[in-house]
Amino acid sequence: MSYTKSPIFYTCLIIALAIGMVVLVSFAVHAFAQKKQQQQQVTLTAMLEDQGDPQRWKSLLQPSIQELRTRHPDMNIQINYTTYPYNQTRSHLLAALAAQTPVDLISLDQIWLGEFAGKGFLTDLTSYAQGWGRQKDWYQANWDGGVYNHKVYGIWAWTDVRGIWYWKDLLSKADVDPNLLKTWDGYIAAAKKLNAILRPQGIEGIHLTAAGHSPDIWYPYLWMIGGDILEQKPGHPTKGVYFFPEYNSSQGIRAMEFIKAQVDAGIKPQKTHFWGEEFLNRKFAVMLEALQHHIPLSTPEKRLEFEQKVGFIPMFPVPDLSYPSATLMGGWEFSIPKTSAHKDLAGELITIMLEPKILAPYLAAHANVPTQIPIGEGPYSLEASNIIPYYNELISMVKVGHGRPSIPEYPIIAENIREALDQVFQGLKEPKQALDDAAAKSAKVLGW
Repeated sequence: MSYTKSPIFYTCLIIALAIGMVVLVSFAVHAFAQKKQQQQQVTLTAMLEDQGDPQRWKSLLQPSIQELRTRHPDMNIQINYTTYPYNQTRSHLLAALAAQTPVDLISLDQIWLGEFAGKGFLTDLTSYAQGWGRQKDWYQANWDGGVYNHKVYGIWAWTDVRGIWYWKDLLSKADVDPNLLKTWDGYIAAAKKLNAILRPQGIEGIHLTAAGHSPDIWYPYLWMIGGDILEQKPGHPTKGVYFFPEYNSSQGIRAMEFIKAQVDAGIKPQKTHFWGEEFLNRKFAVMLEALQHHIPLSTPEKRLEFEQKVGFIPMFPVPDLSYPSATLMGGWEFSIPKTSAHKDLAGELITIMLEPKILAPYLAAHANVPTQIPIGEGPYSLEASNIIPYYNELISMVKVGHGRPSIPEYPIIAENIREALDQVFQGLKEPKQALDDAAAKSAKVLGW
């Protein structure tokens, strides 16, 4: 005998199932809430330079924080970060750390590291770095740029390099072979030819930086002929062995004479600076700059189109081709302030942010040059090399790149050098006198 179940039966069954689902969902919500209550609540704080776009950090911080949470299921980890424009970041950081404000993570321009470490504001990361064991993955100059007084205070996350960019059609119009730009004499000869043809059209032949960062364009000439900004010297009144100005050496004078020769040849020093936009707008035929940041490209097709129009030589001009070239590297480091209440978590977060699988896509998206060999040259470089013009050439320059001294006095020393350059630009002093006067002031700053 068969029985047919009534509609009432099915209605009751549906109601029972619905009630069961409500109970299960309520139980799950309660369990989740209870788990959240049992988790330790942790909020990391960060103060960061805005990279020209305050939203940019999300693409790096979000996956990094998510990985940190996965590693610590007993913690409900959040991050609260504030960004500042470049010209405000240093002062905000100094004020916050001097006031003992709790901060777990900061981004530092490489040239600020010595100042912040010298003031006692930063956590010594040497033991973190040794336990991490990834030092060998960094280009040596980039690792060294995070060291102050033989201790690690910052990890250099990404950099930039400066080389020779030129418009192919403008050089062709002036009948200038790009190879002429590789040597000092050729560079000046090219400038004369370019100015003769292009200046009547409102286009300058070669850009010469005379803005506030003008020392950065002079240093490579100093380095390539064996000079340096500072040297270690015994006999310091209070420190025994300490830094002393070396930039007014015979090499420094020779490097400054090349700057003077450019001015004498009719190259106009440019006091205002737009970080490459003036070149991209075809106001200059040739420019020494870290231009890759400012090229609005995102596909291999656009990269190829750009490379058809614009050439790149991965070097600064050298006295002659028997000399190695050099370049300056800038960029950003991660540090942990002493005021951090979560130093271990902040240190772990930094290691996650610097993992190639997380960092490489960020660098490619924003045309930043890596400081890590596995990102610069390994499989992680494929994405960047597809969309960043002359990527392999840029990476080749990291190996001849130099950082600036990581000492507290560096910003004042750089200002002394900038003043010397201005005096040469304006014809107020000869190179030797300008450098000797600047070095005398720098020696006092260094305590001699």
